[in-house]
Amino acid sequence: MPVLKKLADRLIGLSAIFGSIGLIIEVVVILVDVTGRYFGAPLTGAQDISQMTMVIVVFGGMALCDKLGGHISVDVFEHVFPPRLLWFGDVIGPLLGAVIFCGIAWTVWESAALSRMLNLATNIIYLPKAWFQYVMVVLSLITAFGMVLRALEIAWSGVPLSHKPDEAI
Repeated sequence: MPVLKKLADRLIGLSAIFGSIGLIIEVVVILVDVTGRYFGAPLTGAQDISQMTMVIVVFGGMALCDKLGGHISVDVFEHVFPPRLLWFGDVIGPLLGAVIFCGIAWTVWESAALSRMLNLATNIIYLPKAWFQYVMVVLSLITAFGMVLRALEIAWSGVPLSHKPDEAI
């Protein structure tokens, strides 16, 4: 388990780096485009680059968000349920998330194959969509892997996660 945990941490870190690079590209493209518009020369293809990098930003940060527990959780009935049921929910939640992310990966993989077959590209500067879809597949699988490991850690501990009501916004 420590080897898998170390591998997951490295993959999640790599995923976060991809998301960070995507965010930096997004900011630079928007800055250059807005400045260019002010001077009458907008950046050609800014919309295409923004759309494609947004995929990397969102899916790149998803694994780190899960690892840090940044997802929204609703604890309306937490005080009513026994600890064993809370533990069960804490195990099932990440497993369900992993299934969803594997489903996303599978669907996007199929879509990428179609994109390659039809040579689909963005409208303005013709960036091939398939490569961004493949990145999305990899980032989704990293997120699913992290979720499965988190579920296994909770399952082996036998204790529900500490749900603190004072952390609510």
